[in-house]
Amino acid sequence: MREYIITILVFLCIKIANADNPYRFYNWKITYGDIYPLGVKQQGILINGQFPGPMIDCVTNDNLIISVYNYLNEPFLLSWNGLQQRKNSWMDGVYGTTCPIPPGKNFTYILQAKDQIGSYFYFPSLGFHKAAGGFGPIRISSRPRIPVPFPPPAGDFSILAGDWFKRGHRQLRYILDTGHSLPFPDGLLINGRGWNGYTFTVNPGKTYRFRISNVGLATSINFRIQGHAMKLVEVEGSHTLQNTYTSLDIHLGQSYSVLVTANQAPKDYYIVVSSRFTSRVLTTTSVLHYSNSFTRVSGPPPGGPTTQIDWSLNQARSIRWNLTASGPRPNPQGSYHYGLIKTARTIVLANSAPYINGKQRYAVNSVSFVPGDTPLKLADYFKIGGVFNLGSIPDRPTWGNGYLATSVMHADYRSFIEIVFQNWEDTVQSWHVDGFSFFVVGMDGGQWTAASRSRYNLRDTVARCTVQVYPKSWTAIYVALDNVGMWNIRSENWERQYLGQQLYMRVYTPSNSLRDEYPIPKNALLCGRARGRHTRPL
Repeated sequence: MREYIITILVFLCIKIANADNPYRFYNWKITYGDIYPLGVKQQGILINGQFPGPMIDCVTNDNLIISVYNYLNEPFLLSWNGLQQRKNSWMDGVYGTTCPIPPGKNFTYILQAKDQIGSYFYFPSLGFHKAAGGFGPIRISSRPRIPVPFPPPAGDFSILAGDWFKRGHRQLRYILDTGHSLPFPDGLLINGRGWNGYTFTVNPGKTYRFRISNVGLATSINFRIQGHAMKLVEVEGSHTLQNTYTSLDIHLGQSYSVLVTANQAPKDYYIVVSSRFTSRVLTTTSVLHYSNSFTRVSGPPPGGPTTQIDWSLNQARSIRWNLTASGPRPNPQGSYHYGLIKTARTIVLANSAPYINGKQRYAVNSVSFVPGDTPLKLADYFKIGGVFNLGSIPDRPTWGNGYLATSVMHADYRSFIEIVFQNWEDTVQSWHVDGFSFFVVGMDGGQWTAASRSRYNLRDTVARCTVQVYPKSWTAIYVALDNVGMWNIRSENWERQYLGQQLYMRVYTPSNSLRDEYPIPKNALLCGRARGRHTRPL
């Protein structure tokens, strides 16, 4: 009865979504449960008893009504890695925009896969919950009348791969809170399981789609399938030129789609994931099983690339937009000439690893982010002073000593900007921007300067939401700020994110029109200094 009442209330609140598009309803119960991903009993975060969690399988413009019941003994939040939440940062599911769901309480996310296709994932964003599971795949298919640049595959598989620790998430958080760095990961997982723990069955001669996401905490990975070529067809919502690869580097937070044809001798083959740019290479496998196979995998799995940065950089540059393919609408990709638009502003974000007050922290432009006592979006809406200051992070690196602040950057709605991620450290960085898909126009070694623009790809670079920055290198992106709200820009390395390598961008318009941004939801949770205030009805 309680769930029925909540569903009715959701219907009353649903004006923010497009009523002409289908609704998909999900009821998720978040619990702890025993899992054994590396052969050791651990306390994992389960969704409806599953690890990883259930798939969100939808179509462009579908409305998603996701009721989350928190049965943990601590607050909980879910965020959507790549699902843009057009005009609706209220539902972003990070602490800067959303109050956590208290223990024993429910919150209903009201989302829309507005003008999106592609492969993404969701994950728990609060504290270090991601280290305990709680993540799952998101698959957004094209509408039936929108042409897709390849024949329908015989099957569609999602692979969630990444590093894993045997220590629990509370232990890992304690290590960071006491000023120490995380240990090296204990292993890698494919769909929540270790070595040969998962099997994908294919029929001979058929072609299958594999959607691979790196859901790990700390490590870039390389993905390959023994004896099989992979044709890349999509990266985080962009159809790509259909180049063929024998292996793919996938950095933290990134998602790729490949087509694989079962055209080899009928036996079982290794699917391999190994760590990249690590002092010790971790490897795990699953199995590609031909339905008529009687021969199991044997021997060592195929090795990955042995060269380091140059190989990976050249592969990244080879990933291009398919300008003749439709996206969520008929051919918006080929008709969108991003390279002809003049940028209004250049922001350079440099990562660093300072010690502040005797503890290891991570920073952007010398600012190490600390959360406010109230989610920033709520503080902005209710005009609560003292939570954050606009301009609390500079547009360019200062190279000064690191310091703590609740860093929020101002940006204007409909502006077209350039962001440069500058990395002077010896490790690969991975950056994600909530609420937007951006164009990766350039990446190279050394110091970025204005002259670096001469090497930009201004014709057919891929649009995505997560990008890597190689050691002592830079990556430049173009972003159309067409989504009003308070949006998180963060490191996808979760130790760095937790210890301050993130900021928020407030994309602002003085208009209060529903055309630009949805109002605060009637079911919004209120916490901090926003507690007890009243939301206006939708």
